[in-house]
Amino acid sequence: MSELAYKRTNVYEVADKKTMKAIFSYAEEYKKFIDAAKTEREACAFVAAEAEKHGFRPFQFGEKLKKGDKVYYNNRGKNIYLIRIGSDDVKTNGIRIVASHIDSPRLDFKQVPLYESDGIALGKTHYYGGIKKYQWTTIPLALHGAVVLGDGSKVEVKIGEDEGDPVFYISDLLPHLSQKQNTKTLAEAFSGEDLNIWLGNIPYTAAKEDGDKTVKENLLHILNEKYGIKEEDFLSAELSLVPAYKARDIGFDRALIGAYGHDDRVCSYPAFSALFDTETDGKTVMVVLADKEEIGSEGTTGMQCAIFTDLIDAIAASFDTTSAVIRAHSECLSADVNAAYDPNFKDVNEPMNSTYVSCGAGLTKFTGARGKSGSNDASAEFMAEIRKVFNDEGVIWQTGELGKVDQGGGGTVAKFIAKMNIDTVDIGVAVVSMHAPYEVISKADVYEMYLACKAFMK
Repeated sequence: MSELAYKRTNVYEVADKKTMKAIFSYAEEYKKFIDAAKTEREACAFVAAEAEKHGFRPFQFGEKLKKGDKVYYNNRGKNIYLIRIGSDDVKTNGIRIVASHIDSPRLDFKQVPLYESDGIALGKTHYYGGIKKYQWTTIPLALHGAVVLGDGSKVEVKIGEDEGDPVFYISDLLPHLSQKQNTKTLAEAFSGEDLNIWLGNIPYTAAKEDGDKTVKENLLHILNEKYGIKEEDFLSAELSLVPAYKARDIGFDRALIGAYGHDDRVCSYPAFSALFDTETDGKTVMVVLADKEEIGSEGTTGMQCAIFTDLIDAIAASFDTTSAVIRAHSECLSADVNAAYDPNFKDVNEPMNSTYVSCGAGLTKFTGARGKSGSNDASAEFMAEIRKVFNDEGVIWQTGELGKVDQGGGGTVAKFIAKMNIDTVDIGVAVVSMHAPYEVISKADVYEMYLACKAFMK
């Protein structure tokens, strides 16, 4: 091929033995994170602990920051900011921001979840984020979350991850009786109200009254004995059902990783690990691990919350400038995944403008839907700057869109940050079967995403 032509590079085709060892070693550390952090609460706790190991301390509003400070702000246990104040003047150099999200599609317990039907104790759920409902039936599910009791104390819950734990389950029809179901579309086969969790089957035989010998009553006694929970405590609980799968290597060559929640923790991990591993302290860097991206970045822990600009205000006040000045000189990588080109479903992708597995970090100029609706659409100048940074640092990267123009689309946190007058572009790892209970990514791509974050922070 002519030197003038553009061609993607498969990382595995060019990696030497040293690089291959680095890729596989980094993947093992990532797998530990993805298994330990299946919810945003767990991700925050994991990152806060790692931050303190690397010399970061909690930030308090009102304190004055100085060059060399390394701080983190844990926002309600579900959204965390990591900040390293560099030696460069923030008035002229701004902040290098890498923003990703740590929430993933899942099933949440409703506030009044427990009921019994025909001798089975069940739980009502409300799905969170975009899912294909049928994918969540007949798979092992684990229960994660927190319950705040009436006295204000908090109980952490994690059931279904250890080998001896029970798991939970949503039933589906057997093929022998699903003739009517088979005539429905995938979207119609299950409704949100059909995603009811099987929780138990033994009645409370210790009851004095026959009317209390129910399976639900037995379940309430089990919960009360183990956690001190009463049924009313579900009103102040955040309990989520997530796949009880562990991260595993995929394929004979172990090039890929299957796991729940790659979207978007496969970009979160490179973001914070790159910050911890970056040698230079020149640039002031902020890593944002946001919540609620899957439902529009709303609420007190989402990217639209004022806490983001409040922290920039605090940095500005520490260096006798305004946040407007800092934002005008700041730049951001919106670290979020893209849809990998899948040979089994070629018709939804435009081959020349798709991200491919193992071809490096995927730079996405715009997201949105159809006519770029809801997209940030980074400028040519900023794209060129990031392109040069990656090429100068030897990062293997590619570019791609989220499917064919009229096929669908999606969004990230990029547009919310860009609205603050901060140049922003999306970059992420290509994911196969995005939003499924078990997604697949390339070890090479998560490693190149890590190198891309390091290059940007330098």
